[in-house]
Amino acid sequence: MSKVERRVRSLVREDGEMRDAIQTVLDNASGGEVRWVDVRDEITSGQWGRLIEKEILVDGEEGFALADRDCIEAGMEDDDGGGGDVETPETTSWSKWDKLAGLATVGAFVGYAVPPVRDAIAGAIDVVLGPLLNIVPFYVVIMVIALGTGLYSTLLRAGLMDMEKMGAYQERMKDIQERRKEAEKRDDDEALDQIQEEQMEAMGDQLGMFKEQFRPMVWIMFLTIPAFLWMFWVIGYRGSDAAYPAVAAQELVVPLAGTVTWDTGIVGPIQMWILWYFLCSMAFTQLVQKSLNIEMSPSSS
Repeated sequence: MSKVERRVRSLVREDGEMRDAIQTVLDNASGGEVRWVDVRDEITSGQWGRLIEKEILVDGEEGFALADRDCIEAGMEDDDGGGGDVETPETTSWSKWDKLAGLATVGAFVGYAVPPVRDAIAGAIDVVLGPLLNIVPFYVVIMVIALGTGLYSTLLRAGLMDMEKMGAYQERMKDIQERRKEAEKRDDDEALDQIQEEQMEAMGDQLGMFKEQFRPMVWIMFLTIPAFLWMFWVIGYRGSDAAYPAVAAQELVVPLAGTVTWDTGIVGPIQMWILWYFLCSMAFTQLVQKSLNIEMSPSSS
């Protein structure tokens, strides 16, 4: 259901006289537009203002245009006044590949605590990334990794997360909250009880939103953790020996902290290489999203 239809239904429920006012506007909207002088004898200025406020009427060429005639007419249709106007979207099911990626991700996490697992994963990644250390400085290697993770994380989120479905979850919760406010203004205890029950049922939407968000995250972590373990392995962390001691001992000058090495703790246990990676990752992720014009915010119909 569109926003326009939902707003029309909300106005009609809130004030029964708005139905006649909206119908008057529809009848006088020749060419899709209507002017105040055409309807001022039949509707009040307050009703006219509500239609503009709710964006049922929007700026037109000569007057105000109908936001969407079909949606407005659909919103005028009678409903039972019970449940909400926004339906709960179906939850996305995970494929067997999603589940396998999740299991592999959990296994990769073990590498942070178990040296043999870390050495095996990092050693395999070192075949690809190790030669770069002989060509460019370590901070450039981190930038390359951050660019790669930013690129595939953006593409995976855009491809695997249904933004329209996420928007539908948010739209339903917003619809419930708006109807609750309207019922409180009317002191409609019966409606409040129904909305309370619906709100309890809608708690399942939170699980649906979590599943939508976590599905691409599984694949992102599946690809990112090995690269992160490799940097962990190169520098050494939490008492582990650095695979490349010369790289770990390289000095660099950073704002506020002064001269540090890659294994220097900048913020508590967070070493310099971790901080540099996250700064690069955030910057490149934003750059990729803007360059590819990919919207990461949920959209509603």
